[in-house]
Amino acid sequence: MESIIRFDSKPVLRDPILIEALPGIGNVGKIAGDFLADTLKATGFARIYSMNFPAQVVPDEDCVVSMACNELWHAKLPDGRDAVFLRGGYQASSPEGQFVLAQDVTDIIMPYGPSLVVTLGGYGTGLMADVPHVYGAVTRKELKPDLEKAGTVFNPGQPQAGIIGAAGLLLGFAQMNGVDGFCLMGETSGYFEDHKSALAVVKVLLSYFSIADADTKGLEEKAKKIDELSEQVKAAGSADSSRDDLGYIG
Repeated sequence: MESIIRFDSKPVLRDPILIEALPGIGNVGKIAGDFLADTLKATGFARIYSMNFPAQVVPDEDCVVSMACNELWHAKLPDGRDAVFLRGGYQASSPEGQFVLAQDVTDIIMPYGPSLVVTLGGYGTGLMADVPHVYGAVTRKELKPDLEKAGTVFNPGQPQAGIIGAAGLLLGFAQMNGVDGFCLMGETSGYFEDHKSALAVVKVLLSYFSIADADTKGLEEKAKKIDELSEQVKAAGSADSSRDDLGYIG
């Protein structure tokens, strides 16, 4: 293992569900995963340091530094199952680093006998969707019906470019180790932090895990700002089009 692991505590985990919530396209996966972790009142128990993270420390408001890392957080789902969230502000900086880090995270979680691996991310289209879809990929086709009931869309062979980074590799390592897994990808332009797409992913997660009492008001307010931004972009596009047309006619 190339990563350095520092445990603050070691919770008792039984058949845990690993949920990845790291930055990516539109930060959709991070926003959605962090929301779910906070909703379930998750607590941090370990930090993962890697040579594949930025070579820096970051000062906080008190000017106390901390090294770049990913973190593991523990929470209980409503049905009593253990959930472990992989959180942080970084992904590894190279394809090799991505592979090593995903392998290290897998090595950390496998001794606990994980029952499921869930990865989250954005599905970049370059377009602003009025109603973002949540696309899915699974390690076994038998997992699809329950996800479809929760609102997931499955497009054969999509995304064509594959699922990159932690969201893809953790799913691949899960499959390699005989662990069920799925990836949820919120449709996003990819140009900015997309809370609207993240909200769509959150709704699928809440339905799938039968979480009934989540307060999504804050996320919904941020999603409305995406709608406002979308209208501004459309208006700007219409204005540019009008100017182009007038120039052609004149």
